[in-house]
Amino acid sequence: MFKWVLTATDMLEACDAVVINALEIAKKSEAKLSVLHVLEPSYFHECGPLESVRHYKTGEDTATSEEYRKAVKEELEKRCAGALKQYAHYQIDLAYGKPSIEIRRWARKFGADLIVLGPHAGRVEEEKELIGLPIGNTVADVIVHTITPVMIIGRIIPQEKLNFKKIMVCVDFSRSCKHASDFAVKLAQQYGSELFFLHMENQSGPEGTISRETIKDFCSRVPDGMNAHYDIWGGTEPYRAILGYAHQKDADLIIMGSRSKEREEKPYVGSAVELVSADRTFPVIVITHPDALMKIH
Repeated sequence: MFKWVLTATDMLEACDAVVINALEIAKKSEAKLSVLHVLEPSYFHECGPLESVRHYKTGEDTATSEEYRKAVKEELEKRCAGALKQYAHYQIDLAYGKPSIEIRRWARKFGADLIVLGPHAGRVEEEKELIGLPIGNTVADVIVHTITPVMIIGRIIPQEKLNFKKIMVCVDFSRSCKHASDFAVKLAQQYGSELFFLHMENQSGPEGTISRETIKDFCSRVPDGMNAHYDIWGGTEPYRAILGYAHQKDADLIIMGSRSKEREEKPYVGSAVELVSADRTFPVIVITHPDALMKIH
């Protein structure tokens, strides 16, 4: 299914959960894996465009010289060696600039067909309560500016769950949702998955007219004979219904379309996408239809 998986990490202390999961997904498809670390600028020197970052050990401003880049790459190699060395088709890449822009740029460069990111800049502290926190500006910016599927994953997932035998798709009848449904069908065909399509009706509004047949017609790419289910749940908080349904069906993966827009001059993927992804219980793939992409200013 996947030919090139790109993941990004801002951790130099250890090989984080995002990288480990991306590795397992790449292995299952025998895909190439790029582990990208973006050196984010602290400032530019007045005397010229000398790139500067905060040193990963001392925290002091330092120029991103070839020597420094080599040291960072060696540190990443060392920290991730235990996990990555067992796989022949990986590489570690360094970039300099705004993380979201560089992630998108390198994904285009490689022709990546999956981007794997961690919510809230990838710094996961497993012991803290994180439900309801946003996924972070970097992840949101990547989602709303790329048509490449973006997987958000915030903890190490057992290998058997990464076989994606039960895939849930959230149906809101948007163009991005249609795109997500078609992607889910392709993924299900590759993995031999069972599909669960859920439409959530807001019970605070007028009585709904959506039926299971309506959902089935919308998800028209589902071939005859595929094990697919169509359900409607009610509620006033979509993300709670989505997570509740995913728990009930013991889903391995949730696929959602993004209604990309701006909120307070920041990219916004939609509250349901943000809150379901920030929950970290399930891997979430978010897909944006080309017509819904935000214009890059």
